[in-house]
Amino acid sequence: MLKFISKLFGGSKSEKDVKLIRPLVVEINNYYEQFNSLSDDEIKAKTTEFRTLIFENKQSLEDEKSSILSKLKTEKLNADQTADLSERLKTIEKELFATVQETLDDILPEAFAVVKQVCRRLKEQGYSYEYAGNRYQWDMVPYDVQLIGGVVIHQGKISEMSTGEGKTLVAVLPVYLNALAGKGVHIVTVNDYLAKRDCDWNRPVYEFLGLTCEAIQSNMPPDARKRIYNSDITYGTNNEFGFDYLRDNMVTDPEDMVQREH
Repeated sequence: MLKFISKLFGGSKSEKDVKLIRPLVVEINNYYEQFNSLSDDEIKAKTTEFRTLIFENKQSLEDEKSSILSKLKTEKLNADQTADLSERLKTIEKELFATVQETLDDILPEAFAVVKQVCRRLKEQGYSYEYAGNRYQWDMVPYDVQLIGGVVIHQGKISEMSTGEGKTLVAVLPVYLNALAGKGVHIVTVNDYLAKRDCDWNRPVYEFLGLTCEAIQSNMPPDARKRIYNSDITYGTNNEFGFDYLRDNMVTDPEDMVQREH
């Protein structure tokens, strides 16, 4: 009876979500095939191409933001003028976020295809690297189910996957895409070992594409933490991210803050 009702109403919510994502997977794989003809340097150049597009799309808003901040710092304004400019700044921040998100959504198929291309090339080139104290050869290329998982995470939803379905690799797809915005991306895991392991494990893909990747560990000094938070991608635990946030809210000098603007 339950199966009949499920069929009658077109399946579960997750099944409907996956159905909507499948055309994106087709598009990703089409780009992936097209990119077979590109050289390694041309694939690497895609990162600059994506970042340039994001910058161009938000440039007018960034210019207006800079102009307003300059006025607030240098000009003598009355209370109403200050309030109006401050309100406009809040609106600009929302518009900037929306503009960047729209651009990321637009380039998602190409960006995911680029990541898949890099994974294939590392595997075919027999790329060897070290993580967790051992030497390994790269042997992972995302399957369609992993592409779906990556899209789900980018959309701000939860991607539930069983052990062995490749969650660590899935994360690389939306992480690369969102790191292109230049604001930094945090990957939260459950302990220091996994943070370091996953960072080292996926570093070959990030570095191939010109991104930096580091892992926060317990008992690190503030200067090391600040450097790591300035990486494109930061792995760590909820404990480290959370307490760094709390400590940043207690400093008297902004220069002593370790995390970037959220």
